Amino acid sequence: MILSNASRTRHRRLGVAATAAGLLAALLTAGPAAATPDPGDTPATGKAVSKTAREQAAEAIASGEIPGQDESVHSANIQPLANIPKDALPGTNSDLAFQGRYAFAGNYDGFRIFDIGNPKAPKTVAQVLCPGSQNDISVSGDLLFLSTDSSRSDSSCNSTTQPATEKSSWEGMKVFDISDKRNPRYVAAVETACGSHTHTLVPQRRDVYVYVSSYSPSAAYPDCQPPHDGISVIKVPRNHPEKAAVVNFPVLFPGDGPDGGGNPGAPTNPGVSKTTGCHDITVLPSQDLAAGACMGDGILFSIKDPEHPKVIDQVQDNVNFAFWHSATFNQKANKVVFTDELGGGGAATCNAAVGPNRGADGIYDIVGKGDKRKLVFRGYYKIPRHQADTENCVAHNGSLIPVKGRDIMVQAWYQGGVSVWEFTDSTKPKEIAYFERGPLTTDTLTVGGAWSAYYYNGHIYANDIAKGLDVLKLTDRRTDPAQRVRLSELNVQSQPDYFD
Repeated sequence: MILSNASRTRHRRLGVAATAAGLLAALLTAGPAAATPDPGDTPATGKAVSKTAREQAAEAIASGEIPGQDESVHSANIQPLANIPKDALPGTNSDLAFQGRYAFAGNYDGFRIFDIGNPKAPKTVAQVLCPGSQNDISVSGDLLFLSTDSSRSDSSCNSTTQPATEKSSWEGMKVFDISDKRNPRYVAAVETACGSHTHTLVPQRRDVYVYVSSYSPSAAYPDCQPPHDGISVIKVPRNHPEKAAVVNFPVLFPGDGPDGGGNPGAPTNPGVSKTTGCHDITVLPSQDLAAGACMGDGILFSIKDPEHPKVIDQVQDNVNFAFWHSATFNQKANKVVFTDELGGGGAATCNAAVGPNRGADGIYDIVGKGDKRKLVFRGYYKIPRHQADTENCVAHNGSLIPVKGRDIMVQAWYQGGVSVWEFTDSTKPKEIAYFERGPLTTDTLTVGGAWSAYYYNGHIYANDIAKGLDVLKLTDRRTDPAQRVRLSELNVQSQPDYFD
């Protein structure tokens, strides 16, 4: 069913939101083992919802307010081109990276490489079994980087889950050689404090610096001790990746107390996450600038010296932001969009009960110059299409669509689908296109939907947690100029200068 954007804008009253709550990787030759998420990862099983919520979801489908199960709808300016279901890796699909004609898709059980030379018919090139959530993924030259944020028995791809309370447990970064896309080779492992929930590359000619984001320390975890108020910096020599090592742990939230200088969270700020590290960082190497989404704080920092990043500004939103999740700069580097992952990605927050300002994007202008730059709040953006209370939905990963003179991005909203929206006027953001599926179920809150949605060389690629890889074509006069921009590589958290 294809309906215009206007006719699909919904402001109905669905029920109350759910409560926020060896070093050689073998190519798959047998059934993969299931990765076990850590606490805080997206839940793997459905949660019960009230009878009222079940009835409302069924009624919304029957009336056409939301698409039915396994039904997709989209605005007239988006065309779905392909969907490639999950195959040998049954775990949660996660992030995406791109290089030439290839897309690299993370999965809690490993990663998958697609040939997207023909976007209408992507082909699987390789599937690598290497369990360890989240398997956040990025690429640079012949190297692929994979984050492990679940406590494992060792650093191998044959590891099993093991309590973080055991000193011998391992979490951190894995490095693969992808010079042969059909046969990736596991070449290095670097253990990092509290593992690696996500990571961000700062590529240079001879070396690749990796900023490792992790959080939630505990005095009971030998390798993840409080206050953990910084990030791990790994240096990876391109010609000798086996020599990769942690070279610094810069403290981003200095403070005199045992908890550092980040947001204290509850009870001081009820409903807000305590800052004990960062969730994600986006760097803009062309401007020597980075933005950190760090649980209870958003930060702006300089990366002129990549081994020693320097915080420029720190902001909080203790009214509407629960968990600062990710960041995106505009091309001019005078704005940054932060996302709030209210409910941790497993809750239904796209409804009238939660409202338009929570679980949303926060748009900040960057004012001033040099190390005196400041983040100034301007507005919120949230998809205008309410979802059922059986659909996890909240602001998640997205990227710029490169159009000169306009600020437009595409973004994943889990079961809220994929949204294309403009924030050229920071105070008046608006949706201009969308794609979404109906709820996975109408009787339980089951996690699914688009984890990441990114624009790459003329198409939108979305990695759906349950449904696999989606390829979308956007045709709109406001975004058509972006089709002329071609990149040889894209890691969204290492944001390129699209017009250099």
